[in-house]
Amino acid sequence: MPLNYNPSKIVNHSELIASGKRVVAIEIEAIQSLLDHLDDNFALAVSALADSVANSGKIVVVGVGKSGNIGHKIAATLNSTGSTAVVLNSQNALHGDLGIISDGDTIIALSFSGETAELLDLLPHIKRFDVKIISITKSARSSLAKHSDIALITPIHKEACPLNLAPTSSSTAALVMGDALAMALLEARGFTENDFAKFHPGGALGRALLTSVKDIMRSGDQIAKVSTTASVTDAIAAMSAARTGSAIITDNDGHTLRGVFTHGDFARTFQADNNIGKRLVVDFMNASPVTIRQDALAAEAVKTFEQKRIDDLIVVDTQNKVVGLVDSQDLARLKIV
Repeated sequence: MPLNYNPSKIVNHSELIASGKRVVAIEIEAIQSLLDHLDDNFALAVSALADSVANSGKIVVVGVGKSGNIGHKIAATLNSTGSTAVVLNSQNALHGDLGIISDGDTIIALSFSGETAELLDLLPHIKRFDVKIISITKSARSSLAKHSDIALITPIHKEACPLNLAPTSSSTAALVMGDALAMALLEARGFTENDFAKFHPGGALGRALLTSVKDIMRSGDQIAKVSTTASVTDAIAAMSAARTGSAIITDNDGHTLRGVFTHGDFARTFQADNNIGKRLVVDFMNASPVTIRQDALAAEAVKTFEQKRIDDLIVVDTQNKVVGLVDSQDLARLKIV
């Protein structure tokens, strides 16, 4: 049982919520401070990492305690985005694990204080290799920063811990800095969704990245298509038969896209004129519907639904001819989201 724990003296819910908000506010302030202090050293660090990866080197992450835990997450993010990264165990480094380092690697060393003895003891041995050392620490005056090639400063003045002892704001800042390095490196290397898919074959993310729109689209009798000469009643009947929420309007060839008419369009129009059934559907369709190529990744369809806030996505081929439809409701059924 925790020290001084007394169930009868537990604070009320409002005090607990206030405590949680205080922690979040302090950590937001820490991240804002980090944002204000990003400088040219950050660009130099990303360039150093990119050079290592381009020359078949790797990124070696090292830290002690909570910094070591953050280091594991940074390495995992780098690996998942195609930049080979390993974690050097600082306790075992002097007993053989230094063999993980090779000339041409780049080291990311984490220590908030910059004075962690175990880490500083390693530096002379790491410097025997032809490597660059990037430090993430609170002060440019710290020993770690002074002995690094590039120092990334996380100027945190207060931990979120009420005792100002437990690493909270400082570990968050280090984590965010690591994410910033990984994402900037990803962009610098031109890493694409297809590249990302190679490293994430499992789960919904993997399915979205490895599945094409053609694999998930509705086609044939599953979609409602009517010509430009069809009436609103014809369009509604086609939607009912296909059990879909939209009708694709095409030329008489059945392939050249002219627009889309949805149940929502019908409902809005019917409120103003309940005798629209015999009128041409082209008078009420959206003549500029959102489309997607059948060879696009399902992940792109997911992004399009989120950005455009639509329910149906018309699928076209390389000649911009209609070949299918993706219904947003199908994504959950297919475990794409």
